[in-house]
Amino acid sequence: MSTTLPSLQQWERGPKIVAVGGGTGLSTMLRGLKKYTKNLTAVVTVADDGGGSGMLRRDIGMPPPGDIRHCMEALANTEPIMERLLTYRFTEGSLAGQSFGNLILAALNGVTGSFEEAVSQMSQVLAITGRVIPVTSADVQLEAVFENGARVVGESKIYNCKKEQDCRIDHVNLIPENPEPLPAALEAIGEADLILLGPGSLYTSVIPNLLVPGVAQAIAKSQAPKIYVCNIMTQEGETEGYTAADHVEALLTHGVPDMVDLCLANSAPVHPGLVERYRQEDAAPLVMDRERIAAMGLELVERPLASEGGNYARHDPDKLAEAILDIYRQRAVRIFRGARRYILEE
Repeated sequence: MSTTLPSLQQWERGPKIVAVGGGTGLSTMLRGLKKYTKNLTAVVTVADDGGGSGMLRRDIGMPPPGDIRHCMEALANTEPIMERLLTYRFTEGSLAGQSFGNLILAALNGVTGSFEEAVSQMSQVLAITGRVIPVTSADVQLEAVFENGARVVGESKIYNCKKEQDCRIDHVNLIPENPEPLPAALEAIGEADLILLGPGSLYTSVIPNLLVPGVAQAIAKSQAPKIYVCNIMTQEGETEGYTAADHVEALLTHGVPDMVDLCLANSAPVHPGLVERYRQEDAAPLVMDRERIAAMGLELVERPLASEGGNYARHDPDKLAEAILDIYRQRAVRIFRGARRYILEE
């Protein structure tokens, strides 16, 4: 399967794609998608409280910039030196472990007085393709409740707590509940021609977006095709033993019905050496329980999406983008009616 790259005119008038999530999985997907459409929006979680993001959150009270920065790096059209600067991490002193890109966002947050505006301004500086929108500007924490009743507050603490409790996560909440969604996020979802959920950490990257009031409802209400992009592997400290259907069930439990039409999954085998390494971390290739997915009324499309190199089992950005655009073109009759709107017809 190979999808031809669009001309400049086709790229500028490409489908409005909204990708909801966070973390490495989302940014990897964005790197591939930006080649096919200018009209790309990432709606990103702000529940992170670990690493450099957590440090800035505690020190100056700003929303965590890490996932936002990763998405902007993926969508940026900058000189190589700027890309190196954005990803540079300090190794010494009080800034040890902090990313230069995070510091730029922190400075812009102070200059503009608004995290939403800081993200917008940095997007202009980096000349990014599309938009990156925090799902909310509220200061939210993620709480996990386990099947045995144990609770822990803080995204960065969920991993260790799950290991200690040795049972599944029952559900996650935002604290405080019902944070105000950013209107731009809901507007983008409402105007989308295609909505993507994932890939990324189920409980800490994808689901937190669905807990912001109005987001899950806007996705379900949309007439656009809605695709859940399955992870390649389960995740230690979060989804050990989960199947693809378990992931979807968790999504729908935290959201509302009709949020997903189709699951896109990897069919390429993971290198045995990687499988063994992940096995030592209680992770494994995600099992496709096809009958359960079909019983949910969902379509399952399996394509070879895994990257063939590297030390991690991750999606290949180009293969993933090609598969997504191929699915979209097969399922949507697009008629251009001005103002870059595509009307989906049955």
